[in-house]
Amino acid sequence: MIQNLTIDYWRITVFSPLPSQTSHLHLPDQHITYRIYRNPEVSTGRRLVLLHGAGVAGIDTWEAFTAFLTQWSEILVPDQRGMGDTHAPDRHEHPYTTGELVKDLHALVDHLAWWQFDLAGYSLGGLVSLLFKQRFPERVGKQYLLESALLDRPCWETTLILREELSEAAVHLRQQQAIEQGVSRFLDTISPNRKVSPLVERTTIERLSERPVGFANALDSVTRASRDVNRETLVAAQGDVTSFIGGNSVDLMHQYQRELAERMPNWHYFMIAGTDHSLPYQKPRQIAQIMNQELERFLT
Repeated sequence: MIQNLTIDYWRITVFSPLPSQTSHLHLPDQHITYRIYRNPEVSTGRRLVLLHGAGVAGIDTWEAFTAFLTQWSEILVPDQRGMGDTHAPDRHEHPYTTGELVKDLHALVDHLAWWQFDLAGYSLGGLVSLLFKQRFPERVGKQYLLESALLDRPCWETTLILREELSEAAVHLRQQQAIEQGVSRFLDTISPNRKVSPLVERTTIERLSERPVGFANALDSVTRASRDVNRETLVAAQGDVTSFIGGNSVDLMHQYQRELAERMPNWHYFMIAGTDHSLPYQKPRQIAQIMNQELERFLT
């Protein structure tokens, strides 16, 4: 159903993240770095996994959220392949599929004995969370999506065109002399209506340029997935979903989310005013508060 947003907006300048522990899981083809944040004031035992998007580390995307997520005793934030501090054993960048990202997550939660948990994903992480829920439905409770990949246009053909444009950005990211051009092309494609501040733009480009080939591999993994996935089947396999879309994101994205919310009672759509595709960085406190409230609704 479509939700009416009545929560005030905040500008975040200072936050105190929950205490965390950084650990590593060594798989044959990948050394996965992950962080577990623990809230000593919450005794519910409820757990939440947060999956980041393409080109960024988990800590950069989610750490601000941990100060405001009040419903979970433990929060798991892994770095996915090609990003953050997760690397192949040989430290080289290797292509991968979204299916491999799902297998990585499955191996990690099994390693931790997290047999049930809530799951949130941003952009690429949103697609991985959708695929994980489809494959392991009994493991996932409440779900959250922040501008999930492949859910950005109502017309599937238009979605495929968008993915091919992002693959063109990936070509530039693989060329040392064209990395900044590739990042800029990605930003112009994924967030054409963003309000550009020179300082914020420079910071964003620098962050997304840290592992350019890993970033390119992430973009290409979604493009390959788009050629195989049946989106209607994927969406139908989900549980209770709360989906966040930036107010400045393209109208077609909002149109598709409204359609999903109108025809699916388990789909809950929130527009976050004043944000674009970078919404987790722009409004972490507001989104976290809605996540808290949506879990309370789900449980009652």
